[in-house]
Amino acid sequence: MTALYQSDLSGLELTTRGHVRAIYAVDGPPPPTAPTDRLSAFDVIMPQPIPGKGEVLTRVSNFWFRRMAHVIPNHLTDIPLEDVVTDKGERAALGDRAIVVRRLKPLPVEAIVRGYIIGSGWKDYQKTGQICGIELPAGLQLADKLPEAIYTPSTKAELGEHDVNVDFGHTVNLLGREMAEQVRDASLQIYREAADYALEKGIIIADTKFEFGLDEEGRLHIIDEALTPDSSRFWPADQYQPGISPPSFDKQFVRDYLETLDWDKTPPGPELPQEIIDKTAEKYREAEQRLTGK
Repeated sequence: MTALYQSDLSGLELTTRGHVRAIYAVDGPPPPTAPTDRLSAFDVIMPQPIPGKGEVLTRVSNFWFRRMAHVIPNHLTDIPLEDVVTDKGERAALGDRAIVVRRLKPLPVEAIVRGYIIGSGWKDYQKTGQICGIELPAGLQLADKLPEAIYTPSTKAELGEHDVNVDFGHTVNLLGREMAEQVRDASLQIYREAADYALEKGIIIADTKFEFGLDEEGRLHIIDEALTPDSSRFWPADQYQPGISPPSFDKQFVRDYLETLDWDKTPPGPELPQEIIDKTAEKYREAEQRLTGK
């Protein structure tokens, strides 16, 4: 499978190039967004792509956007990609990665929901007994299921910078109380419904993050990606046990490998062995197959 490390579309203005996704601006129709096969870990882009990863992210996101449309509108449009990317060769290179999305104003918040305690949340809990100001029961183990899902937002850092966990009050200051509550409530509802569905398919969604934007009338939409192996921790339900970092269908597999290296988590990222690349691609594909049946 051919991998796409970076997209460059002729005749379109590049407005944003993130760790994984590029967004282009056009006159007339809404802009296309194109996830590449790049992988970032610890906010550092790895030097090699994961073949097919961008296509998996787009297909899985679109699956969830449509499934959760009753909760909140999303950035999808019905505009065919060929109306915007007219070069056949460029469209062929993009494959299923690119979609045409609505123009929306992104909110400066990463909306994170945790159903289990792992990652930075586990580190915060060990220090303070809290995550983002939320008091948690004493004696929790690594990867324990929380009594209920919690909303633990973070800042939305610039490329190359690290997001910082914040409390709900910080988002109120950024967005205003009404909008901050809308973001929190939508995030929790989507997570709960998705987690219940995924568990039926043998996947635990331990945590996830969402991004939101506003249209010209100020209405809230979910944007970027949703409930993918990049934005979430997916664990195989039949291998889950508290007290250890569970095996995963997501890029935690790469993070665990990187933790074994003498690397200070600053650019450039280290070269990944081929077996790590192949296994990561396999995990992404299996997550898609389990969740979507395709």
